[in-house]
Amino acid sequence: MTTVGRWSPNKVRARVLDGTWASPPEELGGMVLLTPTSIAYSGTSASIGTNGSVSATACSILELRGVFLADYDNYMVTISTSSGAPAAVNAQFLSGTTPITGSNYVRQYLFVDSTSVTAGRGGATTSFRIHEDDGAQSVGTVVYFYGPYLAQPTAMRTVEANDYSSAVILDSASTHSLSASYDGFKLETTANNITGLVSVFGLVGA
Repeated sequence: MTTVGRWSPNKVRARVLDGTWASPPEELGGMVLLTPTSIAYSGTSASIGTNGSVSATACSILELRGVFLADYDNYMVTISTSSGAPAAVNAQFLSGTTPITGSNYVRQYLFVDSTSVTAGRGGATTSFRIHEDDGAQSVGTVVYFYGPYLAQPTAMRTVEANDYSSAVILDSASTHSLSASYDGFKLETTANNITGLVSVFGLVGA
């Protein structure tokens, strides 16, 4: 290990001792796990954990409210679902408790399933897709939101990997054209239900 520069042993040791390794100061950048002010769901159960992550069991709808704040411009959302995950999940922004349902979402995507590769463009619709069919395999999805709380058009980027036997991959970019501020998002399945964990991170210095 180098003895000079940002990652020297002394600096690593100091950050561990003062806590900035896990929660770095803003000048160093990093991520902060955020707690929704409230949630709503349709299904068996959903709850906010002590660290702020939301766990859901057999839910067709899951809303995370109050997770986009003035403190951060950009966000990363991780979604992990267990076996029997839904055929597809769509998302909409929330303003308070109100879903934003206008036809202002547009998506470009690349979808890989076993030996098949497809790409396409979704026209203006009332939601954007964040999860595709995974059969009955576990799913890992990361969604980046760029400026959802700012009164400007918002961009989203989704990367998903699932289905261990055939390596399904979804890589998509979406936009929402309205210049408005949103403080949360709604997930809704097209079939079956969501069972898993959703975590929202504010990106510090990004």
